Order: sequence, then C-alpha cells, then structure tokens
Amino acid sequence: MSTACPPFTPAPTTTEIAAALQGYDPPSLRVADAHAFLQQLVQPVTETQEVGLFDALGRVLAHDVVSPLSVPPHDNSAMDGYAFHAGQLTAGAPLVLRVVGKALAGAPWVAPVARGECVKITTGAVMPAGLDTVVPQEFTRSHTDSDGEHITIPADTLRPGDNRRLKGEDLQQGRVALSKGELLTPAALGLIASLGLKTATVYRRLRVAYFSTGDEILSLGQAPREGAVYDSNRYTIFGLLQKLGCEVIDLGVVPDQPALLEAAFCQAAQQADAIITSGGVSVGEADHTRTLMQTLGDVAFWRIAMRPGRPMAVGRIGTGALQAQSTYSPEPEKDGSYQKDSNSNPSGALLLGLPGNPVAVMVTFLALVRPALLRMMGCTRAAPPLLRAISTEAIRKKAGRTEYQRGVVSTSADGTLQVRSTGNQGSGVLSSMVQANGLMVLHHDQGHIAAGDGVDVMVFDGVI
Repeated sequence: MSTACPPFTPAPTTTEIAAALQGYDPPSLRVADAHAFLQQLVQPVTETQEVGLFDALGRVLAHDVVSPLSVPPHDNSAMDGYAFHAGQLTAGAPLVLRVVGKALAGAPWVAPVARGECVKITTGAVMPAGLDTVVPQEFTRSHTDSDGEHITIPADTLRPGDNRRLKGEDLQQGRVALSKGELLTPAALGLIASLGLKTATVYRRLRVAYFSTGDEILSLGQAPREGAVYDSNRYTIFGLLQKLGCEVIDLGVVPDQPALLEAAFCQAAQQADAIITSGGVSVGEADHTRTLMQTLGDVAFWRIAMRPGRPMAVGRIGTGALQAQSTYSPEPEKDGSYQKDSNSNPSGALLLGLPGNPVAVMVTFLALVRPALLRMMGCTRAAPPLLRAISTEAIRKKAGRTEYQRGVVSTSADGTLQVRSTGNQGSGVLSSMVQANGLMVLHHDQGHIAAGDGVDVMVFDGVI
C-alpha cells in the first residue's frame, strides 16, 4: 500500500521569524537574538549517502550507529601479567601461585585453572574461565622449582577485579554507539571500525558559494592601485569552509556592478545551499549589493551589538524568482533545461552577507555563520564550546554589546588556563588572527575586566 508524501511546508519568512522573537531589534541586535533567528532560518539538508570510513571524516551521521556486537567482545586483560581468581587473596598475606599456561591476544587459554594456579596473560587476551583478576608482571616475584614456575604476589597489592576489562564495558550489543547528528571525528571513525562496520550513512556535503564584492577589491595577480586592497577574505572563507567539510563554490571577486552582481547571485543560488558574501552590507554604502539582495530574495539587514562585525545580512534567495528576473544564463543540463540541483533546498539558498573588514569576517563566521552551517549539515552540536580562563590583564569593555577580542591562551605554572590580548584589536589587523589561538568572548552585559578576572574563551584548535 502506497503512502502519500507529506505536504511541502515552506520555510518561515524573515518577517515571520522576527515577529516570533521577543525584543527583536535589527538596528541593535543582541548576539543571542541573532543566534535564535538563524536557528529558525536554516533548514538542514535531508539527502544521505553511504560512504566508506576513509571518506567519512568530517561528515555528519544521518542515522544512529547501533552496535552489532559488544566491545570488548569478552572479558580481557588490561595488563601484561598473570590472571588468577581473587578469592585466594588474604589480607596481610602474600599469595604464591603456580603458572600453568599462557594466554595471548588471539590465542586464549581454554584449560581449567585450579586453586593455587594462574595463567600468564598479555594485554587484550581473553580472561580464562573462572579467573577475574590480573596482577601486573612487575608487581610479582617469580621462581622455578621441580613443580614448575611460580609467582609471589606481595600482600595487599590488589583488589578483586583489578586490571580486567569487562565484556561490553565500552559498547554493548544493540545499544546506540553514535547518535544521528554526530560530526565524525577520527575517534568516531575508529569507534565505527571497532564494530566491524565498513561504511557510515551520512548527510551529503553542504554546498556553499562565496564571493567578495566591491570595486576596491583586487584579485591576486592584479597590479596594485591607489585605494585598492587585495582580497584576503576569499582565501580565509575558503579555508574555513574547507575545514568545515563543505563543498566550496568559489565565485571570486565581483565588481560593484548590478549586472555582474545579479549574475553572481543567480549562479550561487542555482548551485549552492548557502551563499556567503563579504562587503556591501553596511548602511549607507554606495553600492548595489544591498539593493540586489532585497530585490532577489527575502533578506533582513542587521546591525548586531557586537565588535568586530556589526553589519550583517541574512535571509534566502529563491532560485525561481532569480530565473524570472535575471538575464544570466548558466550552463544548461544535458536535456537543455536550466535548473538547480534537485538535492538543493526548495526554499532557496541561505544568504549570509558578512562585513568587509578581514577580522570582522572571521569573527562573524566563527560566532554566527559556522554554527548556522553546522545546523544545515545536520549536526546536533553546533554551538562553539567556551572555556573559562583567567585574564592576565585589564580590558576596557563597554556594556551593551558582545566583544570578541583576539587572545593567546596558555597554561600558567600552577596549571590554570590563562589568556592575554594580542594587542591592537582593530578589525583590519589580520595578523592578530594569526597570532591568536582563541577569542575572548566578553558578553553583552559585561563591563570592564580586571586582571585576574575569569573570561570565556572560544579556542581556534580544529576550526581555523
């Protein structure tokens, strides 16, 4: 019996999302409200793929991984030593045992072991039947006589069950080993492999198109000219997206010309799930980017109460409206049609318009864009973790905005996590992002920070 597909539910508009957010104020938006807005705006991809483990790193699980076996599959030794039954231990007295055999990893000892006897055992070897404790080899004294090899265990050296790994103590057969929405790390790949599984079902890669805007932007290889700057954002964003595991569609630098901008938006919307731009979103800028965003999509313009990274545009650009309005003609399909990939979001491409200053681009990406893209990828752990560190210096900070200051995180002599500023916090000082290994997150209602105060830190490891 066939089952009807559920009706398509259109995504909420930016106006509908804004109406549902208490205190939504686009000219002065709190970072927390920006996160809440984006959480409702983004729509996760639904298409899945089955991939081999060598191709699964950085992908997001589309289904729970249920363990087909217990790990470990049997009680085994955690040490090289001697296995015996702990019921023979007596408080305050040494224990002498005769060695009757050897158990190796992959070659278990299967003969009975009587009272007064033990089995030499290596790490990972199956515990012989009836034995429950392992004494490390270095804890024993051994001697040989006419009755064979013996060991002596000093008094009060062990407790029953020491150095024994129990069957299923890591993973139990039939239980969920990894949950849907997990980002597959090297450790996760090893865990899947330990279950004997060769493949994982993951969501397809997120396709993200990116381009820089502005007549003042130079591509690498162009001659310098007065008032122009080379485009660093293109390479920074490309690297951030690559590390996130996205399929990156690089559209380069687009001059501030309506026809070229429109063509770029059309191409991006037809090919990608999300579009990222840098530049052209500030209020009062003399360019066409804002106007085209409004014309071609459902876009909200924010001035976020954060530093750096105040201006930002968010919304969607729908492929149907674009094709009706644009003169741009992409490469046709084999059948002659022009269409967006069938796997793409039917509600259109997510649009994230970032400011133009290099540090502001990186901070906005880390604080807001990366979590949104992770949610689109189907990842359940999208929020960046924050660590607590002691500031080694006083920091001036104005309450009423969230500040992301570049810092160097280290460990003090007593083991305490500490952080210091990289110095000049200007949004054009890109070298500071190279020096830093994290961002000090000074929250909206926080004021000045005294030396010795605790601050939250977003570390870069594995992200930048």
